[in-house]
Amino acid sequence: MKDFFRFVMRFVTAYKWNVVLSIFFNVLTTLFTVFSFAFIMPILNVLFSIETKEYTYMEVSAGNFNDAMVNNFYYYITTFMQTHGASNALALLCAFFVGMTLIKVLSQYASDWFIFPVSNGVERDIRNDMYEKIISLPIGFFTNERKGDILARSSADVKELQASVMSSIASVIRYPLNIIVSLAVMIYVSWQLTIFVFVAIPVFGGILGVVGKKLRAVSLESQQLGGDILTNIEETIGGLRIVKAFNAENEMDQRFKRLTNRFYNVNNAVSRRLALAHPMSEFIGICAVATILWFGGSLILNGKSFIDASMFIFYLLMFYNIINPAKELTKTGYTIQKGMAAMTRIDKILDADNPIKDPENPKPLPKIEEPGISFRNVTFSYDGSRDVLSNINLDIKPGQTVAIVGQSGSGKSTMLDLIPRFYDIQEGKIFVGDTDITDLRKKDLRSLMGNVNQEAILFNDTIFNNIAFAKPEATREEVIEAAKIANAHDFIMETENGYDTLIGDRGCRLSGGQRQRISIARALLKNPSILILDEATSALDTESERLVQEALENLMKDRTTVVVAHRLSTIVNADKICVLNNGRIAEEGTHDQLIKQHGIYKKLVDMQQV
Repeated sequence: MKDFFRFVMRFVTAYKWNVVLSIFFNVLTTLFTVFSFAFIMPILNVLFSIETKEYTYMEVSAGNFNDAMVNNFYYYITTFMQTHGASNALALLCAFFVGMTLIKVLSQYASDWFIFPVSNGVERDIRNDMYEKIISLPIGFFTNERKGDILARSSADVKELQASVMSSIASVIRYPLNIIVSLAVMIYVSWQLTIFVFVAIPVFGGILGVVGKKLRAVSLESQQLGGDILTNIEETIGGLRIVKAFNAENEMDQRFKRLTNRFYNVNNAVSRRLALAHPMSEFIGICAVATILWFGGSLILNGKSFIDASMFIFYLLMFYNIINPAKELTKTGYTIQKGMAAMTRIDKILDADNPIKDPENPKPLPKIEEPGISFRNVTFSYDGSRDVLSNINLDIKPGQTVAIVGQSGSGKSTMLDLIPRFYDIQEGKIFVGDTDITDLRKKDLRSLMGNVNQEAILFNDTIFNNIAFAKPEATREEVIEAAKIANAHDFIMETENGYDTLIGDRGCRLSGGQRQRISIARALLKNPSILILDEATSALDTESERLVQEALENLMKDRTTVVVAHRLSTIVNADKICVLNNGRIAEEGTHDQLIKQHGIYKKLVDMQQV
């Protein structure tokens, strides 16, 4: 329960007035529950002549308030019976009973009415916090996490938390109040008998505690398997072409079934443990009632009790009024454990550390329109054990186009990722203009840059919205102008709804060249000072490459540009070419200069000309 109360302080305090009002109406519910049960006693005592005592009106004072109020209540009832008859008195008592029950159920509804916004609001807040955290975390975090598992934590685990923990908040408020008030009444009726109850209840409660001991661990395994299933589905859909090409449908199917069978078995264990809570608590509750009935009844039969038979029946009703809330609290304890397992998985994202932080005193952006970029003794490693880049020194002057080439795994894309601080370096410094990039806010730094990647990353939205993603306030005319410069306007107008055409998941309704030109139009609309191109034409056919290359040349005009190139023919006119080999700069110069050196670059060019 310690984790539960920590969760409440963390997320529920924002809705404290809803909780206060819910508690208030729960108190009313509990009080009117007790009052409605209290009407059993006059019905038994007066109407069925269990007691024939005559009552006279008693003056109420501070010293006899309780006795006077009970006496006068019986006095008015007996007087009413004598005047109007027993049947009408019974009708009056029933009317009071119905009236108090109506107030009780209305108060209970009001309590729920105020607690529902708490439950749904916390679910919304956690989803929002998770999404905000996901988009703020560095790219490196997701290289160690599975996409399907993150989706499971953001959806299924949050829903599980809402269904278990948040639905339990009302129970945690309501049932303890019922128990406390009922116990207070029981102590008032017979403190001697209540001492016996206090001795008996912990024995029964200890038995119930054993059942839920391992529920949290089993629930955690269930939720982790749910994430594995989502991951498997996501990977299968993404790699369906390969699955079919290698006739691996049966193998994938068997792998998935093994996973779902484990999920099936674990869920059975969770469900059976949850299902055990109600019958066990009900059986133990009946055992407790039977024990109290035997003990108290024996005292009454032997003439040793301090209460009469009707009061003992009322006492039993109060005790039974504890049993049901106690059973519900037991179930609530199980569901809270189940929800806390989901919270453990959610916290892995919410509590994840973001090592790429903004400086405490950020510097302003460089005022020059085309800032240069400088790498000074830069060394970088993803895992701290192997350097991907070692002692990189490179100066890119304002307005220059610098190409980075080399074999796969030499660190080309990594160099590009360091410029916008997708990762932080271990040694050295990177400057934009004369400013260390770690002295700038990430948002300011990235506002200078436009990116075009090998894989055009588009969203399942209209063409217009995908281009305007770089500048949400852009007018239609600005979007069209950017599309024209990117050689995209003509094919856009040939689509079904022009700029309002939906392009499907990741732009699946467009060809590779069309997707790339839309991503170039997006970068053009942003009008960045620094342009980063990561093998933007390597996956295209010849005709698409020509159109995209023309669009890129339009984009690169009057901008500081860093290009990672696979096809070396696309960067022969670069102002500088940097050749990486095993994470180090092996050669540097123009195309002609590097050809004359007969080094690594010359070998790369010759291989592509074969």
